[in-house]
Amino acid sequence: MVITWHGEGCFKLQNGDVSLLTDLPDTSTGISAPRFKTDILLKTLTPWPYDQKESNADRDVIGAGEYDIKNIKIKGYEIVAESSSKFFKTVYSIIWDDITIGFLGHLSEELPTQAKDELEELDVLIGPAGGEPFIDQGKMVKLVKQLNPKIFIPSFYKIPGLKRKAKDIKDFTDEFNGEVKKAEEKFVFKKKDLADIKKTNIVCLKM
Repeated sequence: MVITWHGEGCFKLQNGDVSLLTDLPDTSTGISAPRFKTDILLKTLTPWPYDQKESNADRDVIGAGEYDIKNIKIKGYEIVAESSSKFFKTVYSIIWDDITIGFLGHLSEELPTQAKDELEELDVLIGPAGGEPFIDQGKMVKLVKQLNPKIFIPSFYKIPGLKRKAKDIKDFTDEFNGEVKKAEEKFVFKKKDLADIKKTNIVCLKM
């Protein structure tokens, strides 16, 4: 599997000929959305009513529920406390080629117990690590340690060109005090590569 980052909460996961993309960046942030076609678009923040015209995917996944698309099993859990009549937030877990990945998306507060239970025993966790308006960095550190994924890939932190306020990823990694991999263009791995990892490794990706 190959994971690349396109800014904010936008990640591309590629496995063979199938690709999954998450959360296209808002243009107001100064980060341009990728234009390539993808098989699946996974949205953790969905305006309501939802207009699919802006999607670049064959299939959009939004909201709570269970999905089985191209041999990828996806479960969505709505964050009710952070949703409103104008939008809703969702966190997801997916199982793809025996690899389990969690997406925390735009999480701003504590993760509900049910969702937390479903996100145990993760191989990879992707979540916000730049503080407000998302979950506080200290709380995120605590959550990552509770879930204890093999790999944590941070999102929504300060990068050149970002117009909104965000904290530096170093603030997060210093507080986490775990092993931090050198920033790389992409994260390429197989299930067997993660077998010997006992303590969460942080993998920061370059745009």
